[in-house]
Amino acid sequence: MKIIGVDGFGYKLGYAHGEYVMSGGRAAAAETGTLVRLRTDEGLDGWGEITPLGATYLPAFTDGIRAALRFLAPSLIGSDPTNISQVRARLDRTLLGHGYAKSPIDIACWDLFGKSVGRPISALLGGVRQTEFPIYEAVPLGAPEAMAEFVTRRRAAGINRFQLKVGNEPLADAARARASVTAGDSDTIIVADSNGGWSLLDARRAFRAMDDLPVYVEQPCRSTADCALAASKSSLPLVLDESIETKTDIFQAKYEAGASSINLKISRVGGLTGAAQARDLMQELNLMVSIEDMWGGDVITAAVSHLAASTRPESLLMTSFFNDWTDGHVAGYVPRSHDGRGSAPTGPGLGIDVDVKKLDEPLFTVE
Repeated sequence: MKIIGVDGFGYKLGYAHGEYVMSGGRAAAAETGTLVRLRTDEGLDGWGEITPLGATYLPAFTDGIRAALRFLAPSLIGSDPTNISQVRARLDRTLLGHGYAKSPIDIACWDLFGKSVGRPISALLGGVRQTEFPIYEAVPLGAPEAMAEFVTRRRAAGINRFQLKVGNEPLADAARARASVTAGDSDTIIVADSNGGWSLLDARRAFRAMDDLPVYVEQPCRSTADCALAASKSSLPLVLDESIETKTDIFQAKYEAGASSINLKISRVGGLTGAAQARDLMQELNLMVSIEDMWGGDVITAAVSHLAASTRPESLLMTSFFNDWTDGHVAGYVPRSHDGRGSAPTGPGLGIDVDVKKLDEPLFTVE
């Protein structure tokens, strides 16, 4: 099989709950996504997605990703998408770094690999370990009572795992966490996620103010070192996210920062290939893992679902289904969650059918 064409499509994804608010005034009602289609000489197409959460969350933004994709696309022509290691090597020889742009290409290759052998991606990532798994929703930063109401409303829909957006004034953030805990029950999982928004001083104050609550604290500061210092006197479990990019970072997260869990984003490690490698290392190190990406619709949700389905149940803390959060339904709102549980499609590759009629003309085409 050979790649004969690469197409990039853009689309808008509105947030299903109004405005998504994080620490430091970062907020969005919609984001701009990019879909990549790889066309082959055997008539099969593979799809991937990358949708950044704005331009100040992680070091990636839409225009930069699209420029990198245009630069990378010619190097893909003639390559075998089912030889994913070879494709990744070719991309790295063409452009150093830029894993966020390489991620949708990697996902599309896995989609084609699965389609070529008639198997879902989850089967190719070591096999299905769980046919369904717990999903979570993020609670936008707001007044404590508004965040508690969000938890109550989404619990009625079956969700019982939540990531609270905090990271501003520590005592106010503790009040947000306390109200959200009160809105849950003994089975509710609450992760207070600062997105690196606290200074070291404020992070220590936040840990102290929340120390009596049954919550996890995620990425209190920008760096792993500061997160470790902030959490060192607290009994609350530490989760790391934005500061973890390499396998060395994973070891540091456990042995230097004392983290109990890592939030793994597919695009941050360059696609499903890197994510599966990182996931396997985390499992062997007895770390809990949450699986997601920055943002997206049906395509990225399908990719996330296959990685989650092939993860050990005892190692998976929770998973995001972004097509529940957004209106990015380019594949008929598949996969679909039910009562707070997700599952991976069972068809070949990603197991979804992207409806090109829902998309505008390609942003670029390379043949």
